[in-house]
Amino acid sequence: MTIKVLICDDSALMRSMLKSVVEAQSDMVVVGLAPDPYVARELIKETNPDVLTLDIEMPKMDGLDFLEKIMRLRPMPVVMISTLTAAGSDATIRALELGAVDFVMKPRATDPDALAASTAEIVDKIRTAYRARVGRPRLATSQGKSAASDTSRLPDLPPRVVSERLICIGASTGGTEAIRRVISQFPAQCPPVLMVQHMPEMFTGSFAKRLDSLCAINVKEAEHGERILPGHAYLAPGHSHLLLAKRGSHWYCELSKADPVNRHRPAVDVLFDSVARLVGPAAVGALLTGMGKDGARGMLAMRKAGSWTVAQNEETCVVYGMPREAVSIGGAVDVAPLPDVASRICRELSRGGAAGRQVGA
Repeated sequence: MTIKVLICDDSALMRSMLKSVVEAQSDMVVVGLAPDPYVARELIKETNPDVLTLDIEMPKMDGLDFLEKIMRLRPMPVVMISTLTAAGSDATIRALELGAVDFVMKPRATDPDALAASTAEIVDKIRTAYRARVGRPRLATSQGKSAASDTSRLPDLPPRVVSERLICIGASTGGTEAIRRVISQFPAQCPPVLMVQHMPEMFTGSFAKRLDSLCAINVKEAEHGERILPGHAYLAPGHSHLLLAKRGSHWYCELSKADPVNRHRPAVDVLFDSVARLVGPAAVGALLTGMGKDGARGMLAMRKAGSWTVAQNEETCVVYGMPREAVSIGGAVDVAPLPDVASRICRELSRGGAAGRQVGA
């Protein structure tokens, strides 16, 4: 297997640096270097690359505009590499909505240490993109919380369910769109939602705000010590693990800067383990698309504690890694395509049961 990579960046120095990084790998080859989207378009036709790395800010055509055209006319795995992924986190969220598999911050040419640190991330994400399932994205539009999204909103849940149950969700590669598809279907009256998406800290705030503009529930970045309320969703900040805490009869968010788990902080396993300990049968858990195994062990702990759990199926995952691990060790009570995950969660909540109390049930 040799991964054919096309590099599109307006900086000649950055194109050279990225070419050196990619071609140092035994399983990769650079098939073209493009200084702008117009050259990249012709090289895509000539070389048929497996993965495109794409800058955001370029002459002649903005990288986001080019990405939108690519995903509409010739869907392919794209990894965004740009300085704007740090300063313009909104642009990065938009790129993921448009269909980019992932992103990395462009290493500074004047900082050899930064380049060395970025090398492993760049090649790892190119390999992940190569294995990703891509297609034409269904884009959300924002016209306020009363506006319809591209998914059907589910009916409000019974008051007792809203006040006594808890939903937790974990995701990684491809997860920004998967999480949006799920929670945009949740009704305004629903139990609290705790979420972990593998994402650097400068992006989680923008992602939470974007979700808030599209959902009936209120979405925010979690803060340490804040009380968890129905009708609200709390996203783990990119710098800390998110855990569930309980004081008296109330639940609270707890943030921790403990060591990464499964190479991640925040880690899905950390959240799921805390929910298993404190909530058990009153919780439901969903594990969505992502590379690796984070969340699988925690989902199994939730199921053993009596929680109902669902894993996204292979056919609708961008990367079928984390859900596959959960299914393989018996952590998932149910397996569902992405469009059905929200309805199955709400159906289980409405039932009021605690399916999955016994592993293997």
